[in-house]
Amino acid sequence: MMNSIFSMSLQITQLLLSAQSADGRVRSAAEETLKQFQEQNLPHFLLSLSVELADDLKPPESRRLAGIILKNSLDAKDALRKADLTQQWVNVDASLKVQIKESLLLTLRSPVSEASQTASQVIAKVASIEIPRREWPDLIGRLLANMTQPDTPATLRQATLETLGYVCEEISPQDLEQQEVNAVLTAVVQGMSGVQESYKVRLAAVRSLYNALDFAQTNFENEMERNYIMKIVCETAVSEESEIRQAAFECLVSIASIYYEILGPYMEALFSLTANAVKGDEESVALQAVEFWSSICDMEIQIQDEYDGDDVRSSEGYHNFIQRALSMLVPMLLETLLKQEEDQDQDDSIWNLSMAGGTCLGLVAKTVCDEILPLVMPFVEGNITKPDWRSREAATFAFGSILEGPSIEKLLPMVHAGLDFLLNAMNDQNSQVKDTTAWTLGRIFEILHSSNCEYQVVTPSNLQRIISVLLEGIRDAPNVADKVCGAIYFLAQGYEDAESDSSILTPYLGQIISALLWTTDRTDVSSSKLRSSAYETLNEIVRCSQIPETTNMIAQLLGEIMNRLGRNVELQILCSEEKEKQSDLQASLCGVLQVIIQKLCTSDDTKLIFLQAADQLMALFLRVFACQSSTVHEEAMLAIGAFAYATGQEFVKYLPEFYKYLEMGLQNYEEYQVCSISVGVVGDICRAVDDKILPYCDGIMTNLLKNLSNSMLHRSVKAPLFSCFGDIALAIGENFEKYVPYVMPMLQGAAELCANLDDNDEEMLEYGNQLRRGIFEAYSGILQGFKTSKAELMMPFANHLLQFTEAVFIESNRDDAVTKAAVAVIGDLADTLGPSIKILLKNANFHVNFLGECFSSEDDQLKETALWTQGMIGRVLAS
Repeated sequence: MMNSIFSMSLQITQLLLSAQSADGRVRSAAEETLKQFQEQNLPHFLLSLSVELADDLKPPESRRLAGIILKNSLDAKDALRKADLTQQWVNVDASLKVQIKESLLLTLRSPVSEASQTASQVIAKVASIEIPRREWPDLIGRLLANMTQPDTPATLRQATLETLGYVCEEISPQDLEQQEVNAVLTAVVQGMSGVQESYKVRLAAVRSLYNALDFAQTNFENEMERNYIMKIVCETAVSEESEIRQAAFECLVSIASIYYEILGPYMEALFSLTANAVKGDEESVALQAVEFWSSICDMEIQIQDEYDGDDVRSSEGYHNFIQRALSMLVPMLLETLLKQEEDQDQDDSIWNLSMAGGTCLGLVAKTVCDEILPLVMPFVEGNITKPDWRSREAATFAFGSILEGPSIEKLLPMVHAGLDFLLNAMNDQNSQVKDTTAWTLGRIFEILHSSNCEYQVVTPSNLQRIISVLLEGIRDAPNVADKVCGAIYFLAQGYEDAESDSSILTPYLGQIISALLWTTDRTDVSSSKLRSSAYETLNEIVRCSQIPETTNMIAQLLGEIMNRLGRNVELQILCSEEKEKQSDLQASLCGVLQVIIQKLCTSDDTKLIFLQAADQLMALFLRVFACQSSTVHEEAMLAIGAFAYATGQEFVKYLPEFYKYLEMGLQNYEEYQVCSISVGVVGDICRAVDDKILPYCDGIMTNLLKNLSNSMLHRSVKAPLFSCFGDIALAIGENFEKYVPYVMPMLQGAAELCANLDDNDEEMLEYGNQLRRGIFEAYSGILQGFKTSKAELMMPFANHLLQFTEAVFIESNRDDAVTKAAVAVIGDLADTLGPSIKILLKNANFHVNFLGECFSSEDDQLKETALWTQGMIGRVLAS
């Protein structure tokens, strides 16, 4: 064994090179051997990789791959996979870890920049595991020594600064002592300001500061230190090299977000700095200067939201920077709108100074509301009719950007005055003007148009003209047509909550549907974006239509979409690009069918139309599943969920054919969205067919339990998996008994995991709430399923459930959905187990305060649930 490992260590260079071979067989063989080495002896494998990376005599290609594998052996995006890798590293023998870390630190001295940069990243990954555990205590000191020794080469100083930056990015501020933070900041700031330093060293220093800013809380609280840091950053923002200037402005953007409350004394200088950059610097720098003001807006909007209608000006933490700078800031931003690029309307991914300026202007409008109007409207009125297309487009963009924020009372006269002008501008000679005009119309409809609103933007008198212009615009250039689809989408959405059974949009729906179907068939489009937009808009038209007055139209559309899907699945396509287009179209068509099914089933009269087509529809869906494309699988599964809900008990007849595709979806853990939707469909089917799902339950439960044990499955699927247990238990009642020994340990393990999640990480916080809700929904379903018989099966788990619920009650970060699920499960526990848990409920009297919190909520549904739970508990305690 040891000989083979030693042999592999010697061969590692060749293996790493062969793993990049153009010859597939050579590559596969090398990858397999590397995998075996990794699995047989991970510590020596990692050591071999670190030695390879450190050796300047080795080929750059083998060193590069060694570094990539090292990084991937220490970190992963998925939280569970990352936890496994962390534990693997922790388990490595201490002496071997020392050797690996020494190799990495040695690699920082390499003159080959790619090797030293990779080593920087790997060191940071190791630090992210060890520093929070109070291991590798001398790392920061050893790195700083590289900066203080007079004979340190520039390449090592650069690599060291990069490493410090990466380490700060990977760990949390509480992981370093303040004296370490002080030393890091001193080294970084000196690297930024050192006249003798090379360009690359200074750039590395600025980027390192960017990552270290979170650690500088204490330093920013000290006026002298804060002044010095701000002075150096501002000086760096006017360096000769544009890349360094850009990095310095990125630091200022971050400072605006982290240290907003201390910016007051510097704002005059910062305005001058940003204004000069916006006016005359390279675009990459100017973009960051605009982003600085967007960050200030974000902070002030956030503070306003926290005050929620109260006078925010009374807050000590609110400095009103945007309002105070308004008279100079808005003209600066309006100037950026005139710096459009030719044909920027052809590519939605373009981000330039004009786009950034418009986005920032929109944030300013949200920050100061009505006060922006007198500063922007003269620009709009002065430029909207100019012969230069840039002026007309900038004026339209400005108007569209400020619609969210100001009051509808102030905006409405301006919109009424400008609407006809905008509709005429859809015939402008310039494509970019038409593109922005269609976008602005969409913004008007999205933000200001609602059939139930006191102030009407769209009226019976102007609707015909609006529809006419939009239907003409949808035949324009693809980019314009795409924005027109958006405008039609939001126009229709404004009627979604109409209180009347009749809609003034109905007479135009036939024309709109025809125009959208025509758009989906356009052949002058290079990408599928317009076709997708047209189908999404078609979905919204169906959603917002009024039954029964649109019944015939929707029935005809159902036939048309089924015909299109039927023709599509008949196509025999071999070319991968055409195959992808076919799959995308299938996904869009399945999406429309889902919405049509949901709409037809809102009324018993129209549900018959769906039921008559149900067999044919299912045959189509089964043919779509047979294509085995994950994109289509996702959309077709969603449609099946709607189909199951609509057919109810009748869905049983489709299960023998459909089940194999459901199982494929449940097993598709790699494409986790498909897996998640398939889990949701299991719940839909359970609710539809009740205990008739029983013959399939063993297979379904096996797949669900396997998924929960699979560390490779994306964590977002875990919570729906638990909820699904509840759906199954509710459907099959006492038959769920045989799954209890497998399911309950899973639920208890997940409850313990919730207690150990990092509350400082927003993503983990959201995941924790989803998991808690899933656990409660599982318990609720299981309790209700056993209520009429075998309730005693849940008695051993009652105490644990109450303890978990109390822990969630104490948790300050739970969301409303978790609260509702937690209160409901207490009621289900009392309802199902009755007097058996009287003593437990008396001892766990947290429920009194929990229910009190719910009764003081403004959520009527939560209060209703709490009232029911209170009744169930009262019944038990009175027994």
